[in-house]
Amino acid sequence: MGQFRKYVNDLFIWNEQMKHFLQSEQVGEDSELWGKLDEFADLIESTNRELSNEELLSLQAKAENIHQNMESYFRNKQQSGSMWVPEKAVPPGGHTLPELSYDYNALEPYISEEIMRLHHQKHHQSYVAGLNRAEVNLKKARETNDFSLIKHWSRELAFHGSGHYLHTIFWKNMDPNGGGIPQGVIKGEIDKYFGSFDGFKRQFSEAAKQVEGVGWAILVWSPRARHLEILQSERHMILTQWDTIPLLVLDVWEHAYYLQYKNNRGEYVDKWWNLVNWHDVEMRFEKAADIKWPAF
Repeated sequence: MGQFRKYVNDLFIWNEQMKHFLQSEQVGEDSELWGKLDEFADLIESTNRELSNEELLSLQAKAENIHQNMESYFRNKQQSGSMWVPEKAVPPGGHTLPELSYDYNALEPYISEEIMRLHHQKHHQSYVAGLNRAEVNLKKARETNDFSLIKHWSRELAFHGSGHYLHTIFWKNMDPNGGGIPQGVIKGEIDKYFGSFDGFKRQFSEAAKQVEGVGWAILVWSPRARHLEILQSERHMILTQWDTIPLLVLDVWEHAYYLQYKNNRGEYVDKWWNLVNWHDVEMRFEKAADIKWPAF
């Protein structure tokens, strides 16, 4: 494929990813964003010859305009509190279980409905409850100046808080129409640091398969080192690096797979790749990459 055709193909893939993102965020069909993406798709599909530099710039400008319109739409939604996380802070003990954007059976055959239902309703809910208890009791300790149980509640805060936050990312990192390979800037960063997508995938899979005990494999952005990294985490908070931002997470606690895969964690990990929501990973990376601390 020539460079020009590859560029046009990349634009088409980007357009499809934008449509998939609108669908995953349940943006109504009456939104003009859908129309803009359909028009852009028609324009790309009708491109049957190499364009001049001026025409290419015009095509790129249209894509950038759509991107700006989408950012404006979601920013307005966020400000109105009708999408994603409200602007206001969560008060101590005020955490809630996030809803899934897909049905419990939507990830089959790779993850069963029974596992998803128990994982979300029971395990994740227990982390939410534990985090709320820890925050409420630490607030009480501050008010009464009684810190006799500070070690206990601090451990509860770290354990349940990490469980809640990681699972919240985990649900978004998966999609019934996921899988394949990433596109755009996240693919470029993966290739640059890991050498290739295959090299990244092998390392991430082995990190997940070889976590001792129970834990996670996590792709992070390091604002300090200014590159991606793959980490393991035992019991949510052991063996991690501070100052990094999770982008893609894989839960390898036994409750995430045992009912379906028994003790074959490796098979679960291998099949999980069919569910990765690369668009969500890229969106997280684009926000995280804006954060850069002085390198040391």
